Amino acid sequence: MTTTLALPATFGSDLVRGIGAILLYGIVGLLLMFAGFYAIDFTTPGKLSKLVTRGLPNAVIVTASGLLSMAFIVVVAIYSSASDLTAGLITSLVYGLLGIIVQVLAVRLLEWATRIDVGSTIESEKFAPASIVVAAAHLGLGLVVAVAIS
Repeated sequence: MTTTLALPATFGSDLVRGIGAILLYGIVGLLLMFAGFYAIDFTTPGKLSKLVTRGLPNAVIVTASGLLSMAFIVVVAIYSSASDLTAGLITSLVYGLLGIIVQVLAVRLLEWATRIDVGSTIESEKFAPASIVVAAAHLGLGLVVAVAIS
């Protein structure tokens, strides 16, 4: 008895299309993460990249939580995109950018409501518990925005 394992006739083209989609979604995701980081950096007092490079613990915590919250939004935007590649890339980009804008505004509003002086918190050389509150706001609101996209 001979068994032949055959691949579907469209296997090669499906594989190439899938690889292309991964690369394109990866580029869109990376662009959105850059946009998210610069949106956080622009709206947060101080230059985050310099504060993180200096090793300031609160800046590291706030930046890391901001990047994670942006990743939630980007991942859900990509996951929720249309099955058609072109439409999916466009919806990912639009939902991702809108999610980033909503995230930044919501976090800044929450920081204002809690009366946390984010600038002095992230510039402090010593750990400040308020940085955990800011981080929780980033992560929590990132999840809320991500689920709103889905």
